[in-house]
Amino acid sequence: MQAHDQMYIDGAWRPAVGRDTIAVVNPADEQVIAHVPAGTAEDVDAAVRAARAAFPAWAATPPAERAARLTALADALAARKDVLAETITAELGSPLPLSQMVHAGVPVLVAASYAELAARHAFEERIGNSTVLLEPVGVVGAITPWNYPLHQIVAKVAPALAAGCTVVLKPAEDTPLTAQLFAEATEAAGLPPGVFNLVTGLGPVAGQALAAHEGVDLVSFTGSTAVGKQIGATAGAAVKRVALELGGKSANVILPGADLAKAVNVGIANVMTNSGQTCSAWTRMLVDADRYDEAVELAANAVTKYVPGERVGPLVNAKQQARVRGYITKGVEEGARLIAGGPDAPLDTGFYVSPTVFADVTPDMTIAQEEIFGPVVSILRYEDVDDALRIANDTVYGLAGAVWAADDEEAVAFARRMDTGQVDINGGRFNPLAPFGGYKQSGVGRELGPHGLAEYLQTKSLQF
Repeated sequence: MQAHDQMYIDGAWRPAVGRDTIAVVNPADEQVIAHVPAGTAEDVDAAVRAARAAFPAWAATPPAERAARLTALADALAARKDVLAETITAELGSPLPLSQMVHAGVPVLVAASYAELAARHAFEERIGNSTVLLEPVGVVGAITPWNYPLHQIVAKVAPALAAGCTVVLKPAEDTPLTAQLFAEATEAAGLPPGVFNLVTGLGPVAGQALAAHEGVDLVSFTGSTAVGKQIGATAGAAVKRVALELGGKSANVILPGADLAKAVNVGIANVMTNSGQTCSAWTRMLVDADRYDEAVELAANAVTKYVPGERVGPLVNAKQQARVRGYITKGVEEGARLIAGGPDAPLDTGFYVSPTVFADVTPDMTIAQEEIFGPVVSILRYEDVDDALRIANDTVYGLAGAVWAADDEEAVAFARRMDTGQVDINGGRFNPLAPFGGYKQSGVGRELGPHGLAEYLQTKSLQF
């Protein structure tokens, strides 16, 4: 695609206030592939004012008409699937098959799901002598990450539009080209001017300005827990609503009697997907003591299939590469046993990290507690089922997880006791209509499906 050197505000591409730009780097070869504007507080203000002006008419638009625009948006994304996949591969580094199937494919399904929800959702109901109305919150400031750049945009913008909100999007500075393609899709879908606006820029500048802007009614942020806390504090000072999808340190619990080979192989694949840059990745594999050595051997064999530059792409930038390699070094220093990979870069060019597996990891180690966000798996030993539950719940996070058992009933019973937002049972498939979000420091609120739509609605009751 040809990168835009402008912002998308009030239905048109317009020059940024300042002249500073952000270089977009291909993490596979470290070459600059584009430059985009580094938005300022003034750019954010213009976008918010446009969204504010467009809100009354869009909120008053019948849900069926909003649904039609979302259907058109899903169609526009589907028509751009190839260029979206190629762009995501270029700026994120994910292997092209992953970009085609997941990065560009899933968002089409999610956008279409919100078209259907907008058409059939009950935006009012009668309770006793009250009519209860579900109304759009207002202007949404959406701040999205780089790891799933299109999915995270659609997971915020589609439900906001379905609810009747208007949106200002500030995408991650590493993957702004995908956001520009999304803006083009909103043009093709016929969204009225100001309903969707795009400001590219740095988080501490444009992101902070958006979170703090008095014209923004709700801030939806996906990213690190540390930044989420800052945004929550900023929004809280203005009594502004927030939706925060933050970090994770998810447990992959393999109970006695489970299919060990399947659980280990799927668990390794889960973490290696997207080079480990997935907040819900099952980065802690918990195995009973009696089968621990067998699990370690299975994991060591499984990870050999994930070759850097082929099945595993680079990390998004040099900073992220250094961070993940630092965690691997820390794991060795704290006494974990390295059975695959290591801190050395596997290729001379590109921000690659070797797919890495640690054994003999204890719950108190840094690599078992902190989110690494790279292709690193820690295998922990437990003594009995209660010990497995204690270890699984022993982090500040609670985003996702997996349980494997001899039957679904046993796995579900264990999953009910886990302090986490979603759990896959014996390899259960991803459901784009199920709520996604975390417990504890993994976030506030939910995305996807009707629960995701609810984040952008507020409630009014009329008594008569």
